[in-house]
Amino acid sequence: MLPLTPAIAAGAALGVSDVLAKLILAAGCDVLTMLSFRSVVGLAFVATWLRFGPEPKADARVRWTSMGVGIIFTGLIFCLFKAIEAIDVPTAILTYFTYPLLTGLIASLVGLETLRWKGVACAVAAFCGLAVMIGAHPAGAIFAGVAYGLGAACCRTAVLLVTRAYLVGADARLTTWYSILSSMVVFVGVSVATQDLSLPQTTLGWLFMVGLSLATTAGILFIFVSTMRIGPFRTALIMHLEPLTAMILSALVLGEVITPVQGAGSAIMLAALVAFQLWR
Repeated sequence: MLPLTPAIAAGAALGVSDVLAKLILAAGCDVLTMLSFRSVVGLAFVATWLRFGPEPKADARVRWTSMGVGIIFTGLIFCLFKAIEAIDVPTAILTYFTYPLLTGLIASLVGLETLRWKGVACAVAAFCGLAVMIGAHPAGAIFAGVAYGLGAACCRTAVLLVTRAYLVGADARLTTWYSILSSMVVFVGVSVATQDLSLPQTTLGWLFMVGLSLATTAGILFIFVSTMRIGPFRTALIMHLEPLTAMILSALVLGEVITPVQGAGSAIMLAALVAFQLWR
């Protein structure tokens, strides 16, 4: 159980951050301001992290590729939080979690890996589960939120494929540093240029924003530790705790209780995602 602890902690931390984002938005903050604050805190966290262990080294290719990944990550996190803003957290996160399917399908198309018929069947089942959940949704803004969620999934797929193609073997601490650096420059730069800062209007909102920043940066650290201990494959499987955690906390904290039909669609999708990782 102990080797699995970092991955479990990562899934739980990111699930908590998803729910905190909804609370921060309800406190009067907007997505851009929230992500600008989060990126600054994240950069400070990684800067501290780099002080531990051997001195990391990276050539120019790794640095520029990592910064490019950070630009894609900017789109990922913006779309994800816009999805959370537009619709309930469970639907937003489950839509985003189509990224393992998209990654596997695209990797198969470009020849990076082979996709067997079992993987295709799991992908179809997962998308059917998502369709059931979306079709049973009562909210009018469902399609805008789902579009943002799918946009985040596409960005995540691009991040994974670029990382696999060009950053294998690179020091994860440095790639994380350069990625967060370029992401911070974009978010803070846009915030300064637009001069449109919408800060939380309550003390709780500020506490939630600090909590979100710490939870997401802790999630990054735990993913790194888990990948080193049990490998990327088992880490990816356990990371399905993120949507499960978000669904439970959304019901307890936000009152976003899903209907039985939505629950059935969610269960089908989560089961198909796990099976896809095991059988593809």
